[in-house]
Amino acid sequence: MRLKPAGILIIVLIIAILGYFALKPRLSEIRSENNTELPGTTGNRSTTAEGTNTTVPEPTTASTGNTDDREFNYTPEKPQNGTLRGVVEVGATGFNSFVINMDTQKRWEIVSKDFGESLAYEGLATTEDIRSGLKKYLAAMFDKGVSKNNMHFVISSGAQKEPKTATISNELKKMGYVVNLVTAEQEARYALQATIPPQFRDNSFLVDIGSGNTKISWEEGGGLKAIELPGAKYYEKGMADDAVYNQVKEQAARIPENKRNVGFILGGVPFTLAKQHRKGEERYTVLRLPAKYEAADKKMASGLNIYKALAAATNTDTFVFDWDANFTIGFLLGLNR
Repeated sequence: MRLKPAGILIIVLIIAILGYFALKPRLSEIRSENNTELPGTTGNRSTTAEGTNTTVPEPTTASTGNTDDREFNYTPEKPQNGTLRGVVEVGATGFNSFVINMDTQKRWEIVSKDFGESLAYEGLATTEDIRSGLKKYLAAMFDKGVSKNNMHFVISSGAQKEPKTATISNELKKMGYVVNLVTAEQEARYALQATIPPQFRDNSFLVDIGSGNTKISWEEGGGLKAIELPGAKYYEKGMADDAVYNQVKEQAARIPENKRNVGFILGGVPFTLAKQHRKGEERYTVLRLPAKYEAADKKMASGLNIYKALAAATNTDTFVFDWDANFTIGFLLGLNR
C-alpha cells in the first residue's frame, strides 16, 4: 500500500518527536558541561590564559588583625589641678622637647611637643652655636608657661655614645641646669610607665626603636624586664642587616607569650611609619605590618628590619604608636615633686 504524502509527513514528525525525547537527557548534559566554570572560580572577573577566556576569582584578604583602618580606642584620665613641666631629651641626633600638665596623681596630658623633628646637631658647630641655640630653644618653652625649676634635661643612653652630647651637656651645666644621664634599662622603665596604660601592662610589652639603640621592656614578677639591642643606625657601626635581624628576633623571643597581646612602640622610625597613615589627630596609631612599608632611606630600612624581626619573634600583629609618649615623660612621672 502506497502512503499518501500527508501520511509520510505524519510518520516523519512522529519519528522526529520520538528522537527528540530520546536525545534530550544527553543534550542537557552537554549544555551543562559547556556552562561549567573552572574549579575555584566565581565568574566575577575574566582574564585570558593560553588564548582561552576563563574566569578567575577576585583575591580575598584574610583578616590579619592589622588592616589600615584599625584603631586603638583608649582615652587616658585627664589631670586635675596640674602643673606644667618641661623636659628636653638630648638624643643621638638632636633634641626632642615636651611640655605636659601633670597632677599629684601622676595623671598627665601633653601640652606641646617637638617630637622627632627638633633642633638638629648639624647647626651646632661651636660652643657658642650650642649656647645660642639652646637659649632660643629654652625661650620657646618658657613662653609656654614652664618655670625654670620645672625644666629638666635628659641625655639618652644612645646619645651618651655621641661625642657632641658631652659638649652640649657642659654648656647646659654652665647655664645652671642639671643634666640627667639615663641608662638603657632606665629608659625602658620610663617609656613603659609613660606609654602602656595600666589596663594593658599584664599582657603587653614596650619597644622603643631609637637611633642609638632599641629597648624592649615588660613587667614580670612585680619587676621590670629590659633588653637593649642595636638601634636604627646600626649600619654606621658596620653591622649587617641579617646579623641584626637574627639578634633582635632571638632576644625578642624572650618576651613571655602572655605579654604579646599588644606591642606599644616608640622611636623615630615608628614615628615616620605612623605618620604615613595617621587619620587625624588621634593619640594612638596602629602600625601596619612591616611588609606594608617601603623604606625611604637607610635609617628607615634599618628600623623596618628591626620591626620585622620583632613581629616575627612575637607573632604580635598589633603595634600601637603613641604620638604623645616618650621615655622622658616617664622620667617626669618618676620625680618626687
